[in-house]
Amino acid sequence: MRAAVRSAAAAGMGLTLLLTGCSLFVPSKRRLPVPKAPQIVQTVTPEELVKRLNQRWDSLQALTATAEIVATEFKTEQGLAKTEPSFRAAIVIAKPEKLRIRGTYFGVMIFDLASTGNDFTLEIPAKNKVVEGSDSARATSKNTWENLRPDFFFDAMVVRGVEPDEHCFVTSDTETVEDPTKKHLYSVPEYILNVNRVNPGSQIETPVRVVTFHRDDLLPYDEDIYNSTGELQTQVTYQDYRSFNSIQYPSTITILRPGQFKLVLAIDGMHQNMKLPADEFQLELPAGMKVQHLP
Repeated sequence: MRAAVRSAAAAGMGLTLLLTGCSLFVPSKRRLPVPKAPQIVQTVTPEELVKRLNQRWDSLQALTATAEIVATEFKTEQGLAKTEPSFRAAIVIAKPEKLRIRGTYFGVMIFDLASTGNDFTLEIPAKNKVVEGSDSARATSKNTWENLRPDFFFDAMVVRGVEPDEHCFVTSDTETVEDPTKKHLYSVPEYILNVNRVNPGSQIETPVRVVTFHRDDLLPYDEDIYNSTGELQTQVTYQDYRSFNSIQYPSTITILRPGQFKLVLAIDGMHQNMKLPADEFQLELPAGMKVQHLP
């Protein structure tokens, strides 16, 4: 009983000291970095954000770009990442889903990939080999780079608009990022556009993609792309937008296929809606090359 009284008295004395400022325990203080807010923060409705994205997508018919590409292959079972020497690439895309990429190393072509939107052809001169098949052909090679298919690259180069049969909603958030050179924190207000596909007869919708826009310029900076079953397939980051022929386009595009590979594209040239040759997406193969047909 006396111990309880003494404890109560001690507690009461401690509370009195705290309330009167006469604490025996001096609290410590430290300054926390305050993130710097952007000078411009735009506000739009979800409908306006989707409209801007659709206008950007609708205005595009074709795109040509040149880039330096660094490719990294992930060997997850071995816990390894293998980065190849950088190479030059000439990239051409055209709606609806046509694509061509020519890769060169010190002027020597190392691969040529072309897709008509339905079928693709991949030429690898060093191996005297050609792989061709449908754009949805299964991956059968032990070589990661021979298993590349055109669709993920097309979707990474441009952010698609929202189709009439897709549902979407917009949320807002603020991300805090650090400038490693200046050691400053910056707050980045964002809009996050979630695009889903409706499943008939079900209340469950399947994710199609999630696009993050920075609110200073309302341009896409991140995109997560899902496959038909709702599994995350590709993560794309768009950085350092520049004016290429009066069009704002990212000068760095990072394409990540989790557990498979990463491509970092340093874009140094871009033209939009240039007139393309009729045979741009058809490869003329040298005689005598080995051709592997995929189902």
